[in-house]
Amino acid sequence: MTLTSHLDCRAAGGRRIVRMASTPAISIDHALTDPSLLGAALGNPESWRNWLVVLRAAFGQPLEHMAGLPAAWPAEIRRKWPRQMFRQLAGDRAPPEKRADEAHFVIGRRSGKSRMAAAVACYLACFAEHKLARGETGFIVVLSPTRAQSAIIFDYCQGFIEASPILRQQIDSISADEIRLTNGVVISVTPANYRTLRGRTLLAVIADESAFWRDENSAQPDVEVFRAAAPSLAASGGMWIAVSSPYAQRGLLYQRYRQHFGKSPIDAGNASREVLVIQAPTETFNPTIDLNVIKAAQADDPESAAAEWGGRFRSDLSTYVERKAIEDCIDAGVFERPFTAQQRYVAFCDPSGGSHDSMTLAISHREGERVTLDVIREVKAPFSPPDVVSEFARLLATYRVRTVCGDRYAGEWPAAAFASHGLRYVPSERSKSELYGDALPLFNSALVTLLDNTVLVNQLSRLERRTARGGRDSIDHPRGEFDDVANCVCGALLTAPARVSIPTGNRPRFAQTDYDILGGSSPANEKGNWNVENHR
Repeated sequence: MTLTSHLDCRAAGGRRIVRMASTPAISIDHALTDPSLLGAALGNPESWRNWLVVLRAAFGQPLEHMAGLPAAWPAEIRRKWPRQMFRQLAGDRAPPEKRADEAHFVIGRRSGKSRMAAAVACYLACFAEHKLARGETGFIVVLSPTRAQSAIIFDYCQGFIEASPILRQQIDSISADEIRLTNGVVISVTPANYRTLRGRTLLAVIADESAFWRDENSAQPDVEVFRAAAPSLAASGGMWIAVSSPYAQRGLLYQRYRQHFGKSPIDAGNASREVLVIQAPTETFNPTIDLNVIKAAQADDPESAAAEWGGRFRSDLSTYVERKAIEDCIDAGVFERPFTAQQRYVAFCDPSGGSHDSMTLAISHREGERVTLDVIREVKAPFSPPDVVSEFARLLATYRVRTVCGDRYAGEWPAAAFASHGLRYVPSERSKSELYGDALPLFNSALVTLLDNTVLVNQLSRLERRTARGGRDSIDHPRGEFDDVANCVCGALLTAPARVSIPTGNRPRFAQTDYDILGGSSPANEKGNWNVENHR
C-alpha cells in the first residue's frame, strides 16, 4: 500500500529534483489511530493525543479534523482544542501552513520520543510516494546516540509494520538494522555518524536524542550530521526531524530552539523555510508518568530535573573555553615534536585500569612564558595496563623524562608500575577540575603551542563548567563522554617548570626548579633539591 502524493519535479543544474507533497492523502494521526495501519502497534491513542497534534502540524495537515479525540467531546471543542494545544506547545505560534522542512521536539525523558521516532519513520516509508529512479534506493534514516538505543528503535519500527495486516505486505527483507520495503524505500536505524549519510538518497533523517550524540572527532555531532544530510534532503525535499531531551545550551537542537521556538518562518527571518520547534515537560506528552518520580528528581537536583523531565535546556552549564581560543593555539600540521637536547621535558599521565577509559600521556616543555606540547599518546580500552606503562616508559626514555606527574585518584598501582621501569610517579595535588581551571588562562592568553590533534580540540571545547547549588564551579566532560586526552594535556602544560637550566658539559641535568605549579607536589628530594642525573 502506498500513499498518493503530489510530486513537484524540477530541474536544477541538469539534475532532477523530486519534492514530496506537503499534504499526504492519509494524515499521520489517522495512520496512527487506524488499527489496520500503524495504530495496530500503538494501541489506545488517548495517552498519545498531544503527540498526534504536533505531528499532524509538522506535516502541514490542518488541525481542525484530527483523529484520536474523544467521541464524547462536543464538535466545537474537537475543532478548537488541537489548535489551542499546539499553540501551548509551540510557544504560541500559529500552526505551519505547509509541511515543515525541519521539526525539533524538545521534550522531557520517558515521553515516548523513541517510539514516535519509529512511528514517523514507518509513516514516511510506507505512506509517501517517492519518485525513485530505476534501481535507486531511498533511505529513511533514524540515528540515535548508541547501538543499544538504535536496536530499541529498530524493534519499534519492525513492530509497527509487522503488526499491521496491510503494511506487513510491503516488507521485502529485514536485516540487523534495515527494513527494506517493496516500494524501494529502506528504513535504516543506526548510531549517529555523519559519514554513513554521504552518497545515499535521503528521504528523511530522524535524529533521536540528538542532544546526547557523541563523537570524539566533532565538538557538535548533530551539527556535523545535519550538514552531511542537508544536500541530499534538499534534493529529495526530505525532512529533518529531531526528538530529544534537552541538555546544554549548544548544538543544533539548541540553535533551532533559540532561533525558531514560538516563531513563524517570517518572524524567524526566512519565510521560505518552515522550522517547527516544540517544547514541553514529560507529563504533557506522557500523562501516565508517575509524578512522584519527577518530584523526587527535582528535590535531588533541580537543574538536572528541569532538563531531564521539564524539557528545558540547562542554565547551570557553560562552555569551559571557546573552540576558537583552542584553535588559535594549534601549530597546524604538527602532530608530534621530536626530542631536542636543549629542552627539558616533563610528562603527565592519566592512568586507567584498561576496561573503560583510555590511558593517556602528554609531554611538554617550556620556553620562557610559552609552554609547548610535544607528544600525545592515547591507548583506548581494552588494554593491559602493564603493557601500556611499558610502552610509555620507552617513550619517556626517548625524551629523557625520569619523573611522571599523574592523576591522584588512580590509586597505588601507577607508582609501582612506573617504578618497575625506573620512573617516579608523582600524584598531582590538583583535582582534574582544578587542572582545567588553572590551564584556562594559558589557552585564553595563547601562551601555549598545541599539537594538531582533533580529539584534543574536541575534548577541550566540549568541557563544561558546572555551577553547583553552593555556588562552587566544577569543570568536567559531559555525561557519557571522555576527557582523558584533555586531562593529561592540561596536566602536562601545568607541569612544565617555570625556570629551566639547560645542561652543558658534566653539569647536573636538572637544576633546582620552581615546581610549585604542580600544586605542592614535587619530584625533589627531602632537602628540596632535584635528584641529580649526570648529563651524558
